[in-house]
Amino acid sequence: MRIAVTVPTGHVGRHLVPMLIRAGVRPLVLLRNPDGLAPDIRSEVDVARVDLLDGDAVARAVSGVDSLYWVDPPPAGDNPLAEYNLAAASAARAVTEGGVDRVVFQSSVGAEKRHGVGEIDGLAATEVALNATGADVLHLRCGYFFTNLEYQLDEIRAGMLQVLLPVTQPMAWVSPRDIAGVAAGRLLSGEWRGRGVQAVHGPADLSWQQVARIIAQALGTPLDVERIPEEAMRGTLESFGVSAAQIDSLVGMSTGFLGDFTPEQPRSVHSTTPTTLAEWAYAELKPRVEEPAGVK
Repeated sequence: MRIAVTVPTGHVGRHLVPMLIRAGVRPLVLLRNPDGLAPDIRSEVDVARVDLLDGDAVARAVSGVDSLYWVDPPPAGDNPLAEYNLAAASAARAVTEGGVDRVVFQSSVGAEKRHGVGEIDGLAATEVALNATGADVLHLRCGYFFTNLEYQLDEIRAGMLQVLLPVTQPMAWVSPRDIAGVAAGRLLSGEWRGRGVQAVHGPADLSWQQVARIIAQALGTPLDVERIPEEAMRGTLESFGVSAAQIDSLVGMSTGFLGDFTPEQPRSVHSTTPTTLAEWAYAELKPRVEEPAGVK
């Protein structure tokens, strides 16, 4: 079995690649800079140095691959959705021109709306493009990554999180390691066919208020959370020089869930994964928060 993994050094990929290696697979990893791979991993994988937005290069790289784990690369320019459209086209070409039979795609809760959820609209575009290829495709609709809290280390140290959603509104929170476990199982299994969706919702739906309490207990320091107006968030991002399209993409990932949104895939044994936010916070977040100033 030949398995390719994109973004192998990302939040999910860095767990997925070792899982596949332990299962006896030598994965093909696609990335721009192989220097980001850990030395012990580098000797256990085949490497294709490619830009995932370059459809020609990706199609050549995955030729002969049986299964592909596709992750849209994080947008780096001023127009995120335009980059996601390029990623969607590249993923589809990887399948049709590279001859890939099966794809597991790292998508998100909210992609089922197809429009109005900011950057998640880009993941929806990739879902549509992959479905049109005729290959066997499984979309992992993942909840909110625990690791997103690492982007708010300064705010956590200061004792205050600011969010756009109501602080009592619950949503699915999930460990990237658990997503990798689901992905590995699906990539290694030959028991599924067609085009489908599997939610990865973590162990429980949590509100930001509950999240703040869990993090505070893990850190042993107070942590509050407050909801701020959308206009205030937009103004802050604009003051940092963020483009209008980037602001729309970032803000939309929160405001798109306002109202009566319910994930298309219900919480069940299929969508519930084991790692709790408290476990992750003690093991991963606490050491990061306690790092000396200037340490990355």
